[in-house]
Amino acid sequence: MESVINTAHEIHFGELAKAALQQYLNQNQYSKIFLLVDENTNKHCLGPFSKIYTDQTERPIVIKTGEINKTISTCVDVWDALSNLGGDRKSILLNLGGGVVTDLGGFVASTFKRGIDFINVPTTLLAMVDASVGGKTGVDLGVLKNQVGVINQPKMVLIFPEFLETLEERQLKSGYAEMLKHGLIADKHYWNKLVQLNESDYKSHIQESILIKNGVVEQDPTEQGVRKKLNFGHTLGHAIESYFLEHPDKKTLLHGEAIAIGMILEGYLSHQLTGMSRIELEEIKKVFLNNYDKVSFTQEDINIIIDLLKHDKKNSHGNINFVLLEEIGSAITDVKVPFNLFKEAFAYYIE
Repeated sequence: MESVINTAHEIHFGELAKAALQQYLNQNQYSKIFLLVDENTNKHCLGPFSKIYTDQTERPIVIKTGEINKTISTCVDVWDALSNLGGDRKSILLNLGGGVVTDLGGFVASTFKRGIDFINVPTTLLAMVDASVGGKTGVDLGVLKNQVGVINQPKMVLIFPEFLETLEERQLKSGYAEMLKHGLIADKHYWNKLVQLNESDYKSHIQESILIKNGVVEQDPTEQGVRKKLNFGHTLGHAIESYFLEHPDKKTLLHGEAIAIGMILEGYLSHQLTGMSRIELEEIKKVFLNNYDKVSFTQEDINIIIDLLKHDKKNSHGNINFVLLEEIGSAITDVKVPFNLFKEAFAYYIE
């Protein structure tokens, strides 16, 4: 796969990624090269990565796995580790992991010593097509997603598709949801290709999803306008993800699983408010329910989830702002939604 070059950083694949990493580190002569992993990537990905990058000298910094650990407390542990290991402003941090590692690692790097360089090496499909690209870094505040962070670009993103072989199908499907989102907001032809995929085909479409996301980010790096389109499904999806993360009796949802629900719900809102046809709404619902287990919601669940919407990062001046679809492949931003439609959307999902 050809590299993706933008004004902020380069995205390399496979053998080109290996060569680019070695060349970049040789040219820049960092004082220290640190590696951040979580428990899973320490176990499953560190060995393969050590064959890609053989000059690693520092022991990896290991954090606990899972969204529940994407917190300021974990950041403090990593900041302490960097300090204790002699990190300075000429150090660099390599983030080897999924979205939690690249989000948190990017934030840690952006704030340690007022900012050191970092490179993202995503190991999950979700991180490859979404989390590691675009410069969004940060952590959660309690169960509220990504409330603290900065937009700061990595020096490079390095994609090694072989890491996907370490993942179970549920994790692959989580990333697939973000790929489907790219089709919904930007490219109907891509959506049509994706709905025909089986698990073995994901690798062949990673670059296309990155190109779509990268094209949006290039137009609007700090999310003042068009970049908001990447949040389709995330306003309700993040609220659902947060609620299931917090509730002791609920099975924790992966990011893509929650966003898949969010896209059905926000698809319904799109049909009601921005002109998307009923035929396309039914198509969206069918595709997601064919790929993701249906989740049960009580009325109490729905009320709490709706209340969580007030914490969404796109909100301004007391308004909850949604990204909705005019049709598959075309999204619009900053849509105000009447309160009564939220429960209608859940009713449509449940029926």
